[in-house]
Amino acid sequence: MSEEFDQAFWEERYRGRTVACGRQPNPQLVAEAADLAPGSALDAGCGEGADAVWLASRGWQVTAVDIAATALRHAQEHAETAGSEIASRIDWLQADLTSWKPAEDEFDLVSTHYVHAAASRGALFDRLAASVVPGGTLLIVGHHPSDPATASHAATPDVHFTAEEIAADLEPGRWDIVVAETRTRSATGHDGYETTVRDAVLRARKRHPDQRPSG
Repeated sequence: MSEEFDQAFWEERYRGRTVACGRQPNPQLVAEAADLAPGSALDAGCGEGADAVWLASRGWQVTAVDIAATALRHAQEHAETAGSEIASRIDWLQADLTSWKPAEDEFDLVSTHYVHAAASRGALFDRLAASVVPGGTLLIVGHHPSDPATASHAATPDVHFTAEEIAADLEPGRWDIVVAETRTRSATGHDGYETTVRDAVLRARKRHPDQRPSG
């Protein structure tokens, strides 16, 4: 039976939790964005803001979007503890990624991690890809189909995917695939125990209109 990942689900998930000031950015973001020159970034599905705060601390101007007001409140408090300079670089926006459409050719980096699309995952990723400027980077991290930590979501459409599947869906001729692979990492589950997570990681660079395909 599919789980309904709507606003009520996410509000309940974050309600009652303490502010996640000690949370760290996703290691896949750190690995793939550390070498990028800062510019404008979209954090799509920002949750409690660890990724947005990390990007802002490195000089990015971040638009951080999430469906849950509770998560955004925690995220803003997290950013404020990081300092006013970092907090000033983040614009927080409550929106449902299922229907929200960012402007096209808007961001130097578009990053989304473990998004649970309530509708078509492909349509969502198409909108996010369109918002990357020519020369910019698209970073999509998700639950690999073999990920044991999220096996309970196996019946939910679009939660699991491979990086190769997402790469194949990008507009032909417009993207250079920098990374498309599966990575294993350790993480602490909601029960406090250490668990092994398998991530699908896609990093792609949008070509300029007159750019020839690499390779």
